[in-house]
Amino acid sequence: MRTVGLSLGLALLCLLRAEAEDLGAVGLDKSKIAGKWHIIALASDSESYLRKKDELKMATATITVLGEGDLKVSFAVPTPKGCKKSERIYKQTGVPGEYYSPERGNRTAQVVDTDGKTYTVIFASRVKDGKTLHMLRLYSRTREVSPKITALFKKLAREKSFTDEMIKMLPSQEECSLDEA
Repeated sequence: MRTVGLSLGLALLCLLRAEAEDLGAVGLDKSKIAGKWHIIALASDSESYLRKKDELKMATATITVLGEGDLKVSFAVPTPKGCKKSERIYKQTGVPGEYYSPERGNRTAQVVDTDGKTYTVIFASRVKDGKTLHMLRLYSRTREVSPKITALFKKLAREKSFTDEMIKMLPSQEECSLDEA
């Protein structure tokens, strides 16, 4: 669960800068990424995630834009042992739209798709025990997304070679938030 929780933060890392060719937009206004997000869906090839995916529920994250474009991301992740709060600082890599966290190994993330205000899809990678693990995440400003956005997420997941068994739409939950963590 800790792996999934820590990985969730990478999804928001790339919102600060977006490559115009990938997103069809000039870029994102930094003020639009600050604030609260819900992690609505995940897809991963991690064995740990696959074993525990049916236990997962929607998590929340709050982004604060720091000086020089770095990000502070605070998480509230529901676990069987209660609501777990964590906080990480993510640094720009120098590649537009890519960030990393130096804590607990090299983790990178890139924006795959976003409308810049209501949803974002992030592709994240990290190396654990010599193996590169991948995760695709859907973030939303609200607890629900339209069927169109859900279908888009599933399409993007399949394009990244995730199978239906690797995709999980997370159930909503009320018991774990950043205010209560």
